[in-house]
Amino acid sequence: MLKHIERPASFLRQMKKMKRKHYDLDVLESAIRCIMSRNIDLLVTRYKDHALAGNLAGFRELHVQDDWLLIYSIEHETLTLILVTTGSHDDLF
Repeated sequence: MLKHIERPASFLRQMKKMKRKHYDLDVLESAIRCIMSRNIDLLVTRYKDHALAGNLAGFRELHVQDDWLLIYSIEHETLTLILVTTGSHDDLF
C-alpha cells in the first residue's frame, strides 16, 4: 500500500478548475483511493489504467470518467503517489 500522496500546486489548480466545471471530485478521490490500495484489477477494469509512452513514459493514466483523465506516477522507494495532472482529453493532449 502506498503511504503518501503528493499534490503539486499545478494539480490543485486543475482540481479547482474541474470543480468549477461541476465535475464530482468524490469520483476522483475514489480513483485515488483505488491507486493507493493498489487494487490492480479494479484500476484496469473500471478506470482503464495503463502506462503511457513517448514523452510521458514512466507515467500512468486512468479514466476517472469517460472524458476525465488522471495522470500520475508512483515513487516506489518512498511509496509515494504523485498526482501529475487531471482534465479532459482536450485539456491534456
